[in-house]
Amino acid sequence: MLLKFVNYKLFLNSVRHKSFQTDAVTEAYWNKVRNNEITVDKTQLKVIETLEGLREKLKTYVVEKPSLFSKLFRKEKQMFPKGIYLYGSVGCGKTMLMDLFYENCPLEKKMRTHFNSFMLDVHSRIHTYKKQTLKSTSPGGRKNLNYDPIGPVAKSICDDTWLLCLDEFQVTDIGDAMVLKRLFTAIFDNGTVLFATSNRAPDDLYKNGLQRSNFLPFISVLKNRCLPMWLDSGVDYRTKFSGSRNRFYVHSESNATRELDEAFKLLASRENDVIRPKTLTIKNRNVTLQKTCGGIADCTFKELCDRPLGAIDYLVISQVFNVVIIRDIPQMTRRQKSQARRFITLIDTLYDNKVLFLKYFSRFEFFVLQKFP
Repeated sequence: MLLKFVNYKLFLNSVRHKSFQTDAVTEAYWNKVRNNEITVDKTQLKVIETLEGLREKLKTYVVEKPSLFSKLFRKEKQMFPKGIYLYGSVGCGKTMLMDLFYENCPLEKKMRTHFNSFMLDVHSRIHTYKKQTLKSTSPGGRKNLNYDPIGPVAKSICDDTWLLCLDEFQVTDIGDAMVLKRLFTAIFDNGTVLFATSNRAPDDLYKNGLQRSNFLPFISVLKNRCLPMWLDSGVDYRTKFSGSRNRFYVHSESNATRELDEAFKLLASRENDVIRPKTLTIKNRNVTLQKTCGGIADCTFKELCDRPLGAIDYLVISQVFNVVIIRDIPQMTRRQKSQARRFITLIDTLYDNKVLFLKYFSRFEFFVLQKFP
């Protein structure tokens, strides 16, 4: 064991001082280590080896469009690189590795986004395609109802995106679940390579969801076209490298109401606005937040999670406000599955859009966020 430890230390020292000319992701990782932004993690290094292999394949990757010549003479079908599905516990560095890979991937036609944002865009494209198709008429003058928007929508995505990086891949909405198999089959067939991160293993996606039997074929497609990789070092690096300023207030440990009132007052004093309700119009619906001031929103858990709000609502909120205060977060039980799912989506969206949020835990000593099936 001592010999292995010494050898590993020698390996780390040699890698630290090595000049990487082609291993751009590895070099970027060690730059973060040298700058004390992260610490060395063996499990992350193993993932980086696979990422470097994929990056090497994508350096000269071009999606060939099938020509009339290839169809006539049955030219051999292009082989597409296999993507990566990286999963593990929260805070283990999945998003950081995705960002390093994305920033150092030489492909121009690439996109990196949150899974919820991506699916909102997909549904918007489907809606637009349906409207345009219904306006067209057949030669007989009747509306053309024989259409499937999935193929054209997938192609429109793939025309601009040969590498698709989706962070926080999770399926909680039945609408998403029912289209994913056909959507990603078309995306993969068009040559787009997927790199996804998730807290769940592929087989656990949409677990116990409505009509999950219709969703299961997607899992097979995903595992065939992406390499599942587990990343879990047992460390939550979010807490290790987070700032020292408190963002969480527990009623039993402090006067949380006063703390949040003072925080809101201080933040609002820097805004060129008055304290007032604000109504956001989202997809022809009005969502009103009762206490806002410029880029600051002071909300309750009921206001954000008891109402039937979804990912698109939280995305708009994260775009309008820089700081979101969430008060009176209860200790959720299985009777509050819907609220728990909304809360998870809310926090994921705020986190992905780099919105500062302050929480007030009103009824208990500590809070463990559980992802309900």
